Amino acid sequence: IVNWCIRCETALADEEVEHEEKKGKLYYIRYPVEGTDEHVVVATTRPETMLGDTGLAVNPDDERYQHLIGKKALLPVLHRKLPIFADEYVEKEFGTGIVKITPAHDPNDFEIGREHQLAEIRVIDNQGKMTEEAGPFKGQDRYECRRNLLERLQEEGLIEKEEDYTHKIGSCYRCHTVIEPSISDQWFVKMKPLAEPAIEVVKQGKIKFVPERWTKVYLHWMENIRDWCISRQIWWGHRIPVWYCRDCGHLNVEEFDPTQCEKCGSDNLKQDEDVLDTWFSSWLWPFSTLGWPDNTSDLKAFYPTDVLITDPGIIFFWVARMIMAGLKFMDDIPFHTVYIHGTVRDELGRKMSKSLGNGIDPIEMIEKYSADAMRFSLMMLTAEGQDVNLSESKFEMGRNFANKLWNAARFVLMNADFSEEVPPLSSLQDNLELADKWILNRLDKNTAQVRNHLDRYNFNETAHTLYNFTWHDFCDWYVEIIKPRLYQREGYTLQDKATALYVALKILDNIIRLLHPFTPFITEEIRQNVAEVIPPSWKNSPDFQHLQDSSICRDPYPAESEVSYAKEEELMEFITEIIYNVRKMRGEMNISPHIKNELYLISNDQKTLELFRENERYFHSLIPLASLYIAKEADYPSSASEHFSRGVKLVIPVPEEVLDAEVKRLRKEIAKLEKEIQQAERKLNNEQFLQKAPAPVVEKERKKHQEYNQQYRFLQEQLDRLTS
Repeated sequence: IVNWCIRCETALADEEVEHEEKKGKLYYIRYPVEGTDEHVVVATTRPETMLGDTGLAVNPDDERYQHLIGKKALLPVLHRKLPIFADEYVEKEFGTGIVKITPAHDPNDFEIGREHQLAEIRVIDNQGKMTEEAGPFKGQDRYECRRNLLERLQEEGLIEKEEDYTHKIGSCYRCHTVIEPSISDQWFVKMKPLAEPAIEVVKQGKIKFVPERWTKVYLHWMENIRDWCISRQIWWGHRIPVWYCRDCGHLNVEEFDPTQCEKCGSDNLKQDEDVLDTWFSSWLWPFSTLGWPDNTSDLKAFYPTDVLITDPGIIFFWVARMIMAGLKFMDDIPFHTVYIHGTVRDELGRKMSKSLGNGIDPIEMIEKYSADAMRFSLMMLTAEGQDVNLSESKFEMGRNFANKLWNAARFVLMNADFSEEVPPLSSLQDNLELADKWILNRLDKNTAQVRNHLDRYNFNETAHTLYNFTWHDFCDWYVEIIKPRLYQREGYTLQDKATALYVALKILDNIIRLLHPFTPFITEEIRQNVAEVIPPSWKNSPDFQHLQDSSICRDPYPAESEVSYAKEEELMEFITEIIYNVRKMRGEMNISPHIKNELYLISNDQKTLELFRENERYFHSLIPLASLYIAKEADYPSSASEHFSRGVKLVIPVPEEVLDAEVKRLRKEIAKLEKEIQQAERKLNNEQFLQKAPAPVVEKERKKHQEYNQQYRFLQEQLDRLTS
């Protein structure tokens, strides 16, 4: 018995049937028992198939029907005699506990019918019309027959009741027509012998699924696999290589067209008109494309491959079958890893389809945002194995990132002016500043993270790591920090400028190589420009010698350096945190970027003060400052805003023009904190909360109350100073 699509008029494999829960009816129909006044009630969701019933089954342990076993019932309307027999397949609790057996139109009934040698009567044909065996309903559509049959049963008093019922209905994956289980002569592949070794290689870890949860899905299907119907009644595909001898009936299976029957020698042959399931051809893909069955050089070189990247929807259609075919025909697995990616959906979570009109044309997105922007956005959005809810606006993220990278690269390249004598790299490596060592160590850390993410197929984490390092560390911080050196201001020399350029070009070169798999076009363009500006004397160094090749495609993927600047990174992170908080203070007070302010950095730690004094230029480069005071203590105006960061007091005198706004902001923050404090106090004064809530929850609430009070006192002190 096969899954038959009445619209496509072809058999389908089990995996090609899509099952969906739908609301229907459960009909309770009376079947008279022969020679008695008794009747039995059978429940069915498809009354039209009852016309093909050839038996009734009960559970052997069901006491209600023991007396009926061995007797016969009469099929309503057609009056066919149906044997009543016992079978453990019947569930006593389902329906009425007695089921009709329709071997020609139900897969389970087909198996029971074969076991009990029941007749197989086909009452629905390949077009979904009722056959001659359906009696008075011959020629009617299956649903038309259902309506007419129910009316007839109602007239004869044979319907006991109807109930609403939700059940799964199978439909064709191509046209979504409801599938009709039907008896048909087809070609099958016996799957269990093929599945067993394919199960073992996964259990042994020779093939791994990423994410790992798909392993269970694969194993569940393989361990419950059914024989595969591989013949299709369609007009495209590989034609089945079987020729029937019209004289002796022998089946000739040949690779090439035979000229005579191998059994009787007759030339009266006819080839099977069916074609092979497309997936039957596809499961041979890993080796058939390489010249198999000949032992070609391509086959030796490229089989097995490494990683298969695919959608979860074809694990059964293709992935599992490629594994089985590889083990059967090549005696080896086709790949060691199967990476299952998510499905791209629309912003409402629906699958994109032509019928819904909710698709996004990638060509249009490329024309509007660029191919790199589209690729990078998708990588950023796609968490491991998760579906993506996509809208056009999300490609702006990739476009903005590409613009940021391009502008930073252009700035560095425009300033890579080596018209004067170029200092040797050895002298520059001894001239590194704190910021240079910081960015080099950040590069090493991020390179290690990227390689680790890629090894684990965490592509979106790779993209996020590269995004943050490129946008924030390199563009926002380092490029801004080196501007005084590039312009040779504040006493910086040509040697200092060359050092900044060496580090900036090295970081830029590593960034584009790390990014290249994600954004191949912009990285190639930048790389060609980097190669042009690197002085010839630098191109033999380990940092830049790869630039002598023709393309970034041929460059080595970056690896970690052997030099560590972990201590310098920690110190620079301290400085950047202070600068960030000063910028935040200015932002909260709405101080214009054009207004320079005084800044007081006050700390009791002598090492902190020395660090700030040694690197005072970074504060001036990154904050609009009129003056900077670094000391253990200082006299500053009462109308000043304060902030604490890592034991350092940051003080900014409030400019007159923003004083009123700052007072208003502080009052708003204080009012918000008062509400938070009151809410926390209500909880902490509630005996039921203290008794019933877990201890960690209570402790968390106490800490929140304490922190709110500290913030409240701090802001109130600031407000008092500004308003006194």
